[in-house]
Amino acid sequence: MRNLRIVFMGTPDFAVATLKALVENHYNVVGVITAPDKPAGRGQKLNESAVKHYANSQNLTILQPTNLKNDAFLEDLKSLEANLQIVVAFRMLPEVVWKMPEYGTFNLHASLLPNYRGAAPINWAIINGETKTGVSTFFIDDKIDTGDMILQEEILINPEENAGSLHDKLMKLGSEVVLKTVALIEKGQPETIPQKDNTHIKTAYKLDKDNCKINWNDSLDTIYNHIRGLSPYPAAWCTLINGSDSLDVKIYKVEKEVDYHSKEIGRIVSTKNELKVAVTKGYIIIKDIKLPGKRTMDIKSLLNGYKFDADANMR
Repeated sequence: MRNLRIVFMGTPDFAVATLKALVENHYNVVGVITAPDKPAGRGQKLNESAVKHYANSQNLTILQPTNLKNDAFLEDLKSLEANLQIVVAFRMLPEVVWKMPEYGTFNLHASLLPNYRGAAPINWAIINGETKTGVSTFFIDDKIDTGDMILQEEILINPEENAGSLHDKLMKLGSEVVLKTVALIEKGQPETIPQKDNTHIKTAYKLDKDNCKINWNDSLDTIYNHIRGLSPYPAAWCTLINGSDSLDVKIYKVEKEVDYHSKEIGRIVSTKNELKVAVTKGYIIIKDIKLPGKRTMDIKSLLNGYKFDADANMR
């Protein structure tokens, strides 16, 4: 049995579950690498990452490099004498870092690789209407999410699932799969499977303002999947045209209704209790929305104080 000395690398909440699992299962975590503190809010108070917050609570050694090729950082990393590095939701590592430990550096990725390599695998699986996804562990190489796979486990995506609920399920599953991966490495080099590239591989592109915008000319299912795949973060958005108002709004929760109507695409239909948008072969029923400068609210709350013109529409 190998005596593991682990360096853990990660930043957001998604990574905390795995670090916590390692600590609670009494693995020797000799260091934690996470993002530098960032100024946030009006006072520009420095905010520490979720991983740093947890690592501090466990009195773990923390490094927060701005440059992963910096000589001082590399010396500090080397001094930890780790023989295994585990990466969860961190940035791309230079070769000098991922090649450092004797037993390698492996990554947890929230997709069934080789599909959904990239920055936003959880979101894109839902946006593309997948019915299953999962997590994969693999040894890091010189490209993004392409290394030889160690373990992979599947999970079903519920039809009403949003990115937030799927994130939480994959976070838990991921921590369990990392523990299984570490156990294999502890016993000796695990069997790995090379990823097979093909022309049908789907990519988890970085989310930006353009690909988060709702296209109301898309099909009913495509729009529905797009909105739930971006909820609660970063959220799908569109422009509400209502009289003289032209407002960029974020939409968080919707339902879909099949109806072969003759209304113009994007036209808003509102009652005292309901707001829906006409699309091809149906309506998107909006449940939760956020207007600029306002809090997120349910539609009944919005309709109590906001009136829609007869020709109001979403673009």
